[in-house]
Amino acid sequence: MKLVIKLLSLSFVLTTCIFSQSFAQKTKVYEGNFKALKGETMVNVEYDYSNTSVGKFDKEQDYLDEKVQEKNEEESGSGDSWLIKWKSDREERFEPKFEELMNEYLSKDGVKVGKYPDAKYTLILKTTHTEPGWNVGVMRKSAHINADIWLVETGSEDALGKMEMRKVPGRDAWGLDFDTGYRLQEAYAKCGKSLAKYLSKKAL
Repeated sequence: MKLVIKLLSLSFVLTTCIFSQSFAQKTKVYEGNFKALKGETMVNVEYDYSNTSVGKFDKEQDYLDEKVQEKNEEESGSGDSWLIKWKSDREERFEPKFEELMNEYLSKDGVKVGKYPDAKYTLILKTTHTEPGWNVGVMRKSAHINADIWLVETGSEDALGKMEMRKVPGRDAWGLDFDTGYRLQEAYAKCGKSLAKYLSKKAL
């Protein structure tokens, strides 16, 4: 009985920690606005990972170098395979999930986002920080991303609006997100959902 009570208490503490992280997300427009999108039906999306920190590392490359070395020491070649997956997840998992949730929540506004280079406007998602998180069953740390979103006329570098999102959480509601790629995929999904809801309410 005591063991059951302890397990329930631990579950409550962990659940509280998980939900408390969900309230840490912050969204702020810090320059211009996104009202130019009003009346548009198609919006192009681009992604920029060139200036992202990861975990405790200020530079992504330092994180990648350490992880590849650690994994290759554990099993020859596993670090190289891990690196390929780390990079391919962006195009194969994160970006499609971001666009899927944006389109789901913008459908009522008649707006589609995706790879539309002929669209008048482009949203640029600049990932500025990645926290991969971890999950070992009884204990976990949720993943999250920080991102800046710029609205520009397609082909231009001059932003009409700039928004920042901080600590966008990535996790599975049931705690089954043992895969790093899945956790981060969910963070991009949440980012897409939050951005779409903002645009629907404030810009469209």
